[in-house]
Amino acid sequence: MAPGFNDGENGADSSPKSVHVNNPHLDSMKEDILYHFNLGTSSHNLPQMFGDVKFVCVGGSPWRMKAFIQYIAGELKLGDPKDEFPNICAGTDRYSMYKVGPVLSVSHGMGIPSIAIMLHELIKLLHHANCTNVTIIRIGTSGGIGLDPGTVVITKQSVDPHFLPKFEQVILGRTVVRSTDLSEELAEELLQCGKELGKFGTAIGNTMCTLDFYEGQARLDGAFCSYTEKDKQNYLAEAYAAGVRNIEMESSVFAAMCKLSGVQAAVVCVTLLDRLKGDQLTSSHDILSNFQQRPQILVGHFIKKRLNASQKS
Repeated sequence: MAPGFNDGENGADSSPKSVHVNNPHLDSMKEDILYHFNLGTSSHNLPQMFGDVKFVCVGGSPWRMKAFIQYIAGELKLGDPKDEFPNICAGTDRYSMYKVGPVLSVSHGMGIPSIAIMLHELIKLLHHANCTNVTIIRIGTSGGIGLDPGTVVITKQSVDPHFLPKFEQVILGRTVVRSTDLSEELAEELLQCGKELGKFGTAIGNTMCTLDFYEGQARLDGAFCSYTEKDKQNYLAEAYAAGVRNIEMESSVFAAMCKLSGVQAAVVCVTLLDRLKGDQLTSSHDILSNFQQRPQILVGHFIKKRLNASQKS
């Protein structure tokens, strides 16, 4: 555990909240091999390696999550941002994982299937490591609706392409519907952090999660398109009226799985463009790089604030 860190959420005393799994088959296994992480319960001492984790940040690309751990190491004064932090998942090309102090940074790839696989193993990892009072935040990029590019959206609720707050998964041939509720308290806390920073626009809104980057998001520039610009605009207008402020491809299963595990969770994504004004990215590389740093700046401020509060209590 990080020096001076209080187990209570928001720095307040409370009983430790563990990470839940609901699979009786795990108890009969000699070893739980976390295949895509290249870790296992017998081959690694998971409580020793990860028992002090309080904050987990996940994002699509390996380089972005490496950049985040370097950034947060500097912010928490736990290392030099120029240090070369080892990839804990070295030996597998599926995901990357980095750790500094109580912060774990993990890549999840693109889309619902990729992040779902990662979350199954991440949740089991945190459970096997006996972690308590963990906060998980997805940081990433998205397409905005009616917002200036560069605005950071904190997800109020993840919705499907019908604007409904649910995640559907087929299990044994049956459709299982799960809630996509996220912590309102955490979302408001992150919004306040954005206001305190005052460096860029922040907003709370619903996030639409889709199965596709092109047709599923009403783009006109894919290999196939059977609708018009007017159709697209009408659909995005309906989304906006339903409270949707950005679109991405991971939030629904992220929200559903974090809720099942009893972990406080949030989604913080920067908008790279306003989809009402176009489908393709036209900003320069430097501008886009600046935009992509904004979620990590906001979440870094949040982590420092939580840790400072716990040290004062």
